[in-house]
Amino acid sequence: MNLVNILKMLLEIFKKIELKCIDIYQKTISLDHGFLGMIFPNYRGCKYIPTCSEYGYGVVERFGIFKGNYLMLRRILKCTPWSVADSYDPIPEK
Repeated sequence: MNLVNILKMLLEIFKKIELKCIDIYQKTISLDHGFLGMIFPNYRGCKYIPTCSEYGYGVVERFGIFKGNYLMLRRILKCTPWSVADSYDPIPEK
């Protein structure tokens, strides 16, 4: 195996680990998807549609860990008290 293939394999492993972490978050402590959402059904955690965790999962899955994390961080930083609730912010195509 050459170095390029090893790096690609490592990036794919990191991507799968990150996607699994997002999945675990969604199933456990997410107010929108997880167990805490069942305990507190009247609280919504994310102002955007799709939720921030769905968006993060989608961009990491589509673009990989570098561009995906950049887009996810940009989305999280957009979430301010002045953001309009229920804003549609789709996962970019490219």
